Amino acid sequence: MKFKQFYLGCLAHASYYIGSEDEAVVIDPQRDVQQYLDEAEANGQKIKYVIETHSHADFVSGHLELAKKTGAQIIYGQRAETKFPILKVKDGDELMVGKVKLKFLETPGHTLEAITVLVQDTENPEAPLKMFTGDTLFIGDVGRPDLVGSKGYTAEQMASMLYDSLHQKILTLPDNTEIYPAHGAGSLCGKSLSKETWSTLGEQKRVNYALKPMSKEEFIKLVTSDQLEVPMYFPKSAAKNLEGAAALDELPKPQEFSTEEILSFDGVVLDVRTPGEYGAGHVPKSINIGLGGQFASWAGTLIPIGTPIAIVAETPQQVDEAFTRLARVGHESVKGFILIGNYRAAKANIEQVSVFQANQAVKSGDVQFVDVRRPQEYSLAYAPKTLNIPLHELPRKFDILDPEKPTYVICQSGYRSSIGTSILENAGFKNIRNVVGGTTAWINAGLEVAKN
Repeated sequence: MKFKQFYLGCLAHASYYIGSEDEAVVIDPQRDVQQYLDEAEANGQKIKYVIETHSHADFVSGHLELAKKTGAQIIYGQRAETKFPILKVKDGDELMVGKVKLKFLETPGHTLEAITVLVQDTENPEAPLKMFTGDTLFIGDVGRPDLVGSKGYTAEQMASMLYDSLHQKILTLPDNTEIYPAHGAGSLCGKSLSKETWSTLGEQKRVNYALKPMSKEEFIKLVTSDQLEVPMYFPKSAAKNLEGAAALDELPKPQEFSTEEILSFDGVVLDVRTPGEYGAGHVPKSINIGLGGQFASWAGTLIPIGTPIAIVAETPQQVDEAFTRLARVGHESVKGFILIGNYRAAKANIEQVSVFQANQAVKSGDVQFVDVRRPQEYSLAYAPKTLNIPLHELPRKFDILDPEKPTYVICQSGYRSSIGTSILENAGFKNIRNVVGGTTAWINAGLEVAKN
C-alpha cells in the first residue's frame, strides 16, 4: 500500500493519498490538486475515488476538479446534499482500491453527513488499521459541534451525536488504530488541537481531554464551552463545497496595476509582505496579511468573500502564491496587483519597535497598548497595561480606542499585530507602532508579565 499525507500549514489542513496496485483514493483534497495528480502519475496509479469526510467549512475543496481530471467518483456520507453527482455511503459500506479495503462509518457530530474511513491493507493483515476521521476526532481534541454543518440543530444536539459517534463507533476500535484527521494545530475547527499530525487511538484515550471517561451530559457541556470565533468565510466555503468549485486555472488572473490604479482601487489593497517590509513603506490604506503566517485563514476572516482585492507584493511569485492561497478559502475576486518596486507615490509606514521600547513607552507616557491575541492566549501571559481586543474583533471595536494617542500593538510573534496596525491605519489612527517579536519576545526578555 502506498500512503502519503499532504499537510498544508497555512490552513492546518491534512489530506491523504492511498494507492494499491494501479488504483488510488484521495481523502479531503485541498483546492489545488496537481500534487495528487503528480503522486498518481509517479506511482503508475489512477485515482478511483475522492472522499470527503464531510463538507468542509474552513477551505474550498478541489474534489470536483480532481474528479473531472481523473474520472474518479466523489464520495460523501449519505446525508450530504450536493449539486453534483456523488456516491453516498452509509454505515458498514465497503469499497476496494486495489488490495486496500475501505470501510465507512457514519460519525455525525461536527456535521450531520460526517463519515470516518477505516483503511485496511489486505496484503498485510497484521498492520494496524488506518482511520481517517476528518473533523470528528482530532489529535488532542474533537470537532466543534457549533459550525455551519450543524444548521438546523443546536450545538448541544450536535455534541450529543458526536458523543455517540465517538463512544459507539470510534472508541470500540483497537488501541493500535492509527488516527489521521483533517486538521492540526491552528485550525478553528477545534479549540485545542495538537501540533502532531497523527496518533493512535490508545494514545488519544490517554491524553485527549474529550475522550476521558465522562457522562454524555458532561461531554456536551465540555465541547460546547469556550469555543473560538467562527470566521465569516466558513458558511461561504461550506456552500461552495456542496456546489462544486471551479478549477483554479479557470479563475481570471489579476492584471498588473499602475500606481494610479492601485491608489484609486475600489476594494481591499492587500499587502502580502512581511511585517518589517510593510512597516518600512507601503501603499497607504493597505491591509498587511503576510504570506509567512496563516495568510489564507486571516484573509478569509477579515475580508468578506466577494470583495475586490488588489495584491501588493515583492515578486511575481508572491502574487501567484497569494492568488492560490486566497482561492483556497473562496476568494475569487483578485482583480490586480502591483510590485512594490514599481510603486511610484508616497508611502505610509508603521514604526517597528522592540519590546524594550514598548515597555519604556508604557511606563513613561500616555499611550495605549493593544494585544490582539485570542482571549485564551492572552490569559496565559500578557504584558501589563495591555487591552485585549482579539484581531477578528478589532475592525468593529477600534472605537473604544483613542485615535489621537500613540498606540502600540502586540500579539504572540508580531504577525497578527502587524495586521492589527494596518486595520488601525485604515481607521484613521496616525501614531501606531508594531511590537516586534510579540509576547514571546517580551517573556524571553524577562519583562514583567501578568496572568489571569
